[in-house]
Amino acid sequence: MPEPITADLRAAAVAEPFPLDAVALHDGVFTRARDQLLHLARTYPVDRVLAVFRANAGLDTRGALPPGGWEDFGHPDEEAWGPDEYPGREAAPTANLLRGHYAGHFLSMLALAHGGADDDVPDDDAPGPGLKTVLKAKVDDMVEGLREVQEALAASGRYSHPGFLAAYGEWQFSRLEGLAPYGEIWAPYYTCHKIMAGLLDAYRHAGSRTALEIAAEMGRWVHGRLSVLPADRRREMWSLYIAGEAGGMNEVLCDLAVLTGDKQFVETARLFDLDSLLEATAAGRDVLDGMHANQHAATLLGYLALRDLTGEAHYLDAVVNIWDMVVPGRTYAHGGSGENELWGPAGAVAADIGNRNAETCVTYNLLKLARALFGRTGEARYADYYERAVTNQVLGSRRDVDSDESPEVTYMFPVHPGALREYDNIGTCCGGTGLENHVTYQDSVYFRSVSGADRTLWVNLYVASTLRWAEQDVRLVQETAYPLEGTSRIRVDATGDLDLRLRVPAWVTGDVTVTVDGEAQPVAAVPGTYVSLRREWRPGTVVEISMPLTLREVPAPDDTSLVTLELGPTVLLARSAATTWLPVAAATWRRLDGTLDAPLTPAEDGAWRLGDLVLEPAWSGSDARYHMYLRRSDARIAFAGPGADSGVPNVARRDGSTFLDVLWSDGGFVTRAEFLRAVLRTGHEFVGLGLLSAAEAADVLRAAARSGVGRAADGAADRAEAAREEAALLAEAPTAARDGSAPRVEVVPATAPSVTGWYHQPAELMVTARADAGAATVEVRVGDGPWEPAGPGPLRLGDGVHTVSARAVDAEGRERHVVSEVSVDTTAPLTTATARRLGARGVEVNLTATDDVSGVDSIRWKGPDTFWATFREPFTRALGDEPQVIEFRATDRAGNEEPVRTLELPPAG
Repeated sequence: MPEPITADLRAAAVAEPFPLDAVALHDGVFTRARDQLLHLARTYPVDRVLAVFRANAGLDTRGALPPGGWEDFGHPDEEAWGPDEYPGREAAPTANLLRGHYAGHFLSMLALAHGGADDDVPDDDAPGPGLKTVLKAKVDDMVEGLREVQEALAASGRYSHPGFLAAYGEWQFSRLEGLAPYGEIWAPYYTCHKIMAGLLDAYRHAGSRTALEIAAEMGRWVHGRLSVLPADRRREMWSLYIAGEAGGMNEVLCDLAVLTGDKQFVETARLFDLDSLLEATAAGRDVLDGMHANQHAATLLGYLALRDLTGEAHYLDAVVNIWDMVVPGRTYAHGGSGENELWGPAGAVAADIGNRNAETCVTYNLLKLARALFGRTGEARYADYYERAVTNQVLGSRRDVDSDESPEVTYMFPVHPGALREYDNIGTCCGGTGLENHVTYQDSVYFRSVSGADRTLWVNLYVASTLRWAEQDVRLVQETAYPLEGTSRIRVDATGDLDLRLRVPAWVTGDVTVTVDGEAQPVAAVPGTYVSLRREWRPGTVVEISMPLTLREVPAPDDTSLVTLELGPTVLLARSAATTWLPVAAATWRRLDGTLDAPLTPAEDGAWRLGDLVLEPAWSGSDARYHMYLRRSDARIAFAGPGADSGVPNVARRDGSTFLDVLWSDGGFVTRAEFLRAVLRTGHEFVGLGLLSAAEAADVLRAAARSGVGRAADGAADRAEAAREEAALLAEAPTAARDGSAPRVEVVPATAPSVTGWYHQPAELMVTARADAGAATVEVRVGDGPWEPAGPGPLRLGDGVHTVSARAVDAEGRERHVVSEVSVDTTAPLTTATARRLGARGVEVNLTATDDVSGVDSIRWKGPDTFWATFREPFTRALGDEPQVIEFRATDRAGNEEPVRTLELPPAG
């Protein structure tokens, strides 16, 4: 085999990660999820993930059942059709057309876990060989099984090249070349990528030379198929929704080029270029709206690799620009992206919250990309994203349970009100990436300088761990309870010159201190940058970094009334059964810098209480229904400190922005003087709009002057200063030509909604107004409908999510608006059940529910020998000698529950 491509053909990097076995995690929040996945890696039989391959090749499956879900045997009558044998969509019984992908991820998990395991440390919970030995044996067994399958497929003479390896026939690839849609086929190159990636991980992390040979043969088969296709046809293929999803095929082919020295694989990788995406984004044009997020996110690492191997700048330009188009403008608070697997409009975060946000696969790929971009640039912004996404979405994507069967990971980690995490996911795409996510937490804690550069060590994540940089005789031991504290103590065992760079996270507010052996260092700790400690080191030197772990109310970029609560790097989830927006009133807790001086008190299960809210970390792995985003709902204009509640209603402009929204729109202030000037400026604006009277504005200014915002203490001198501030503000207070302000208008429901926040009967609302000058004219409208006079009786609303706007105008033309959202769903969902025979003794059951108002929350079913289970995908049932009755019912997000219904399955035969 040719020699590997030498380093001088690759683009220069700034930093590189350490091998997995160079970093050992200590007990902490990350080891919980890691250990639960390592348990699955140890106990789950390799024969089960090989079963679909063996069945396809006509080999003995050794009695093993496949994992299930998407990773199942397929239709009993399906054949392993060759490239030209497919009988057509109407004649071909098919199922589980993505099978094989999960096995690739499983092999990656085994190899990565092996690469990071200590040398044969005994497992107290599993007597016998150490974990590393067990994992190596399983990697070798799986690679040998795939080799046997590849050889059996080649011996059949049915396929276009002896390198073909799949758990189905080659026909899906031919049909893709015929531009078949998703449904007839299911992303065949995506599956191919997962198998090849697993094999390359087996080579890199477990030393399997056979795995590299199998992958290289697969690469030659890919080249044979794609190299004969016209460029226009390939572009059409990669543009197909899901059917053309190719995962990271370009990345594994570039890896093969480097590992084997065969430069043909570089050309094969280029055959996956989606020119329309590359050309537009390299030029800075945002074309992502409506694109399948994971289909294209997975290709970006391959484009980076092609930049390394070809030197063509447009690949890097496209990738960096796409990153900037996604982060932060299409990124939710926990690091996820996409609604129902699609990217939304640029800058739409609040506006793109639906019922199925943040596919975990997307974050898996964005983390890999952030890691790669950091290596090329050393820029802290990529490490900041990595911390946010790995701490919140990825760690929180693993349910806090042990399992011998399931990865217990999320598909979606949604962000809508009253969301539930979609755990389990055996055999799904996110079940596959979830196998890998939790065995590599150590891979981006530290980075090192590349060979030939000054000796530099980056600390990117504050995770309790030990690093061994063997080549430089450097050892670091990091002790911290982060993310539950903002301090980390790092023992540095090193001799000579070393630049130790400590990341100052972008979330930090307040002063950061850094000490070396107890001596404070004169460093500029700017959030979103690094503190550099370059010195002559001696073994045993202790560095400590302390960052204030503040509670922050962080607004969505496109709607400042929608906020998340974040404690340091942790996004907090509010537990609630409601599925409408949950209110939060935080005005009296807000410090000068926008952080909250709030009374967080410990509660059960690692949660906290904040007023009426019960908050848990996004990384908890719990099953509770939650709210990631909350709606600001401060009723009055108030500030932190005694005597700082003005008593003035927190009125809103026509665009819905309240006085406090406008005041705090930039997040906070540097000085108290800036804060007071902003209160004065906002007061003038709202008086000018007629929303506040001059007297009300004066009350607001007095409250601001008396507040503790930006004030260090509350002594006599401070009270005197507050009096001077109040006098100065009132001297510039707004005046109004008329007394009073616009009329007060209210929308008051006759009854309270259900615990979910929805009305299960038509809602009735009374609209009232009170004017300072004469009688008010009061009008109301629903949604974008016309304004109509508000009558003396109630406004009655039927099914739907209604935006109710009311306005009142007084005799002097002053106008005030209020807006309320009212959610009504009076009808339970309806489920349709279908059954499809799978041979003589099997049936596939599909339950489909519809609810056009609040949406379907879940479908549950049970059979004669099962408990009530939550439905996610079609499921199969074996038929017996007697008929079977399947019971099922659906529940919507409003809490309406369908009556139990039944489906009778016939006896076998």
